Amino acid sequence: MHRYRTHYCGRAGETDIGKQVKVSGWVHSVRDHGGIIFIDLRDYTGLLQVVIDPKMDFYKSLESWRLETVLCFIGTIVARDKETINPKLSTGEIEMVAETMEVLGEAEVIPFQIAKDDGAPEHLRLKYRFLDLRREKLRNNIFLRGQVIAEIRKKMIDMGFFEFQTPILTSSSPEGARDYLVPSRLHPGKFYALPQAPQQFKQLLMVAGFDRYFQIAPCFRDEDARADRSPGEFYQLDVEMSFVTQDDVFAAMENLMTHIFGKFSTKNVTEAPFPRVTYKDAMLKYGCDKPDLRNPLVIVDVGEIFTNSAFNAFADVVKKGGVVRAIKVPGISSQPRKFFDDMVKFAQEVGSKGLGYIVFEEGQIKSPIAKFLSEEEISKIKIAGDIQNGDVIFFVADKEAKTCEIAGKVRTELANRLNLIKKDCFKFCWIVDFPMFELDPETNSITFSHNPFSMPQGGMEALTGKNPLDIKAFQYDIVCNGVELSSGAIRNHKPDVMYKAFEMAGYGKETVDNKFGGMINAFKFGAPPHGGIAPGVDRIVMLLADEPNIREVIAFPFNQQAQDLMMNAPSEVTPKQLRELHIKIELPKK
Repeated sequence: MHRYRTHYCGRAGETDIGKQVKVSGWVHSVRDHGGIIFIDLRDYTGLLQVVIDPKMDFYKSLESWRLETVLCFIGTIVARDKETINPKLSTGEIEMVAETMEVLGEAEVIPFQIAKDDGAPEHLRLKYRFLDLRREKLRNNIFLRGQVIAEIRKKMIDMGFFEFQTPILTSSSPEGARDYLVPSRLHPGKFYALPQAPQQFKQLLMVAGFDRYFQIAPCFRDEDARADRSPGEFYQLDVEMSFVTQDDVFAAMENLMTHIFGKFSTKNVTEAPFPRVTYKDAMLKYGCDKPDLRNPLVIVDVGEIFTNSAFNAFADVVKKGGVVRAIKVPGISSQPRKFFDDMVKFAQEVGSKGLGYIVFEEGQIKSPIAKFLSEEEISKIKIAGDIQNGDVIFFVADKEAKTCEIAGKVRTELANRLNLIKKDCFKFCWIVDFPMFELDPETNSITFSHNPFSMPQGGMEALTGKNPLDIKAFQYDIVCNGVELSSGAIRNHKPDVMYKAFEMAGYGKETVDNKFGGMINAFKFGAPPHGGIAPGVDRIVMLLADEPNIREVIAFPFNQQAQDLMMNAPSEVTPKQLRELHIKIELPKK
């Protein structure tokens, strides 16, 4: 018999009845039924009920056992009485009658419960993450993650992609988020950077002729945490393809996403080809560039109606170059006044000066702003919003960027409060035609809006003949249920076009040669047209697991302050280590 087990706890079954078996695991729960002790023993496969008779010579030692102690039992599998069968367990029709017991690992008093959710605070869960991972829900999330990654690999290989590994120590890049820097001992005063993404390396692989690349790539960015973004590090499915158009990249990713989401969920998945929404339309209709298409509400522009309106609050906004946006919600005219007051309050909390609305009922309208509007204006509003009796239309007015943001949040809040978001589906879409450049609000200068390595639509002619703010790029995002899974682009593989694009964004030829020398030099030796994308693995699993926070699908995540409470990272280092790296610490003054 094996030293520790012949069977896993969750895999013993009726075929084992009458057999002597050995199992090992953690004490999940203990119950005393008139002297007979029932233990639920747990390993990663599930639970097995172990019955201990008072006659056993190890019975007295039960008093010293604590929950989560690791035990090994030898015993016989028997059928449970009909009245004690537990249909919730895979082993619910059997139990083990213990004959011998060995303590393999004693446990101290645990800081929170494993068998049930006792509402332990997150900092405690992260400090004792190894205990948290014993919980069934979190354990299942981590198993799901591993299964998803394995299936992604299989599918990518089936589609003709080859897996590569790219360097972790590389050079710092002037674009994107903050780098994590690594000082060089051998080259005093110089630093490596951990890669924000394998961007340049995967493009170099295309120049090298490998054609179809993928990697489950670790990426490192010194940025703040969000519910859908882990600080410090994350994993992405990094993809690059040669001799492709934007449509070819879309087809490959649609094939992958429909397969993965179809395999690991019972929800309906958008059929390929996924809808394509221009960046301009996304900002207008949904108020953001990562729209949740499960939400049926759409934003419309109604600024023209108020250009010469007597409603000065809106008319003044339009005359000063702002916009007025409206959201129609069908069939909610019977909502109580409190609902509308609460929505006004919400709009103010997210930065709006207020929230106008009109309630359309049979033969009448109700609205705090109706008295300022002419019959013609109300008629135009009905046409613009496709209003029917029973509908309500809400208004936001301000500068365009601010209005988009507020209207998008109001759209989402309305759908949440009215339970309009469909829960049984994954709604995918592509956001396309991103602007190549934008104005930096602080410096009022031209800067890249998305990915500096993207090919501008129209190439050099667009860069030399168009207003920079009118130039579109072959850049795209894939979005699912309001979560941006990835950005991607058809790459700028022509040196002259790249130099020009960076020049327009304020980077001289010397900067491009210095920071991207490896790639720009490679392009001078025959580069194929190529493009790619990099969906976030953490976000894919978060959606499949139906978790609101990305930390619930990562085995050992940082907290929101980018700290590992379990391993005490980041931590101080010794003076000797600093001397070897030629570094002095200058702490900020308190």
